[in-house]
Amino acid sequence: MFVDKARIRIKAGDGGNGAVAFHREKFVAAGGPDGGDGGRGGNVVFQADTNLSTLVDFKYKKRYFAENGKNGSGNRCKGKNGADLVIRVPKGTVVREAETGRVMADLSTEEPVMVAKGGNGGWGNSHFATPTRQVPRFSKPGMPGEEFEVELELKLLADVGLVGFPNVGKSTLISMVSAAKPEIANYHFTTLTPVLGVVRVEEGKSFVMADIPGLIEGASEGAGLGHEFLRHVERCRLVLHVVDVSGIEGRDPIEDFQTIQQELERFNPELASRPQIVAANKCDLAEADQVERFCAFVQKHGYEVYRISAATHNGLEPLVYGVSRLLDTLPPIRIYEVEAPAPADLSRFSRNVFDIQQEENGTYVVEADWLKPALGLVNLEDEESLMYFQRVLRESGVIDRLEEMGIQEGDTVRILNFEFEYIR
Repeated sequence: MFVDKARIRIKAGDGGNGAVAFHREKFVAAGGPDGGDGGRGGNVVFQADTNLSTLVDFKYKKRYFAENGKNGSGNRCKGKNGADLVIRVPKGTVVREAETGRVMADLSTEEPVMVAKGGNGGWGNSHFATPTRQVPRFSKPGMPGEEFEVELELKLLADVGLVGFPNVGKSTLISMVSAAKPEIANYHFTTLTPVLGVVRVEEGKSFVMADIPGLIEGASEGAGLGHEFLRHVERCRLVLHVVDVSGIEGRDPIEDFQTIQQELERFNPELASRPQIVAANKCDLAEADQVERFCAFVQKHGYEVYRISAATHNGLEPLVYGVSRLLDTLPPIRIYEVEAPAPADLSRFSRNVFDIQQEENGTYVVEADWLKPALGLVNLEDEESLMYFQRVLRESGVIDRLEEMGIQEGDTVRILNFEFEYIR
């Protein structure tokens, strides 16, 4: 089964919690805090695998979680880091964030790419010892790992993309110039999945050709099969437009050419402006004046045209050499540039970002993404721990904002599920 699009959820591992521990050793009095830090959570890494050719595995498994970091322990022992999760995908897969559509990775090489970063481990209580707080009974929890819903989209890595109406001879052409063996029959939509073939020009020189399933009018809007596979043409350096000039199916070759050009333009305007060569196929079945009329029209619009008959191998050698010469002048296969996350995404865990609302009963509700891990380090039974959390609220500006909103002593403040009375 050929699957070239999938949506999955990935989550990097959470960092391990720091430990609350105190040194215990014979003949050592008041050894002090020695809680170790938590381990880092595992990253989610994508890597291209040349042995894969479809995203079918992601049709059945939708959730991928990396390992969490281990908690710290006494003797300042750091917790073990979580193992990275490596997700293998076909070469040419583009990873996008589902919510925003931004490109997170383009697996065009075999270089692994980290897409979701594991959370940092929390600090043990040994970090919080000061001359005035010598027995800290609290530690810092690990930070959560990044979590995303991502879309995987396979865009074939090919130098040349064959486009054209169904049954114009694209499959026959690629089978004649390469070792590819697509299904060939005298009916429409014989090719149901894209086919790649390596075309060898001469010793040490070759290029990759992709046979894209036939387009029809309205393909860019979902008609036929072409809309499912037009994405595979987007990377191609050169478009090879195959047209049946014989007219044996009752269509006009010029109208066919114009229709496909319009569909490429509607799907992606850049495709229509991509360098293009036209192959006038089935010349052996066409009238000479019909071939000349079509070639004159195409050349008038600035396209190079080759008269061929793929079935009889006639004219294929000049076509292959012509494609190769043009490829020598074109830039390499397109690589999608990774897009940075929006500034708002980067600031979610900044202590300067929070929201405060006052409910009808007078309770002040404080909300912020960074509050959950910050509140996790509070030991409600330890005065020093509460004082530390109060200082965090003061330094982040939460207390100042509450005072600007007119909070009075004795008013209730709620942070997540933690409620307390405000005291000046």
